Amino acid sequence: MRKDFGAQPFLFPQPVLIIATYDEEGKANAMNAAWGGIVGRDEIMIDLSQHKTTDNLKKNRAFTVSFADVEHVVACDYVGIVSGAQESDKMKKAGFTTTKSTFVNAPIINELPVTMECELIDIIDGSKYLGKIKNVTADERVLGEDGTISMDKFKPITYEPVHHTYYDLGKQVGEAFHDGAQLK
Repeated sequence: MRKDFGAQPFLFPQPVLIIATYDEEGKANAMNAAWGGIVGRDEIMIDLSQHKTTDNLKKNRAFTVSFADVEHVVACDYVGIVSGAQESDKMKKAGFTTTKSTFVNAPIINELPVTMECELIDIIDGSKYLGKIKNVTADERVLGEDGTISMDKFKPITYEPVHHTYYDLGKQVGEAFHDGAQLK
């Protein structure tokens, strides 16, 4: 037996994306967004309502996307519930420091270990921000012996949309483009 829930944004897992921009004075701001994902090899789309971050994004046509992690759950949730328009020390209160991206005019949040640096390509239907990924940067603390991002070291969280909770990701359970070959 199955239960119907109607049209709901129940995608599991949903990444917890931290979108960062600069305002007109060059001050960094960030927000938490759950409705976003990769839509091409070098493109990301994020659905955002009206925020200070979206105003900044439209002006600078650049943004970064960092992934919330287990270590920074409280800070990442905070930037999602407090507006930079009302709280001028939002980044400081979150405990976030930033470095300017060398690829786009947007801040990289130093405390979050993996960041995509993006330029705005288009705004679709007034709220869907399509970005071109210009670079991905990762802190060495989340790199494995092979020099790439290691899920054994990087601990991103996921948003659970039914109960509005965060979860860490679990252990590896298979190998993509390999395990299904046993059914050939």
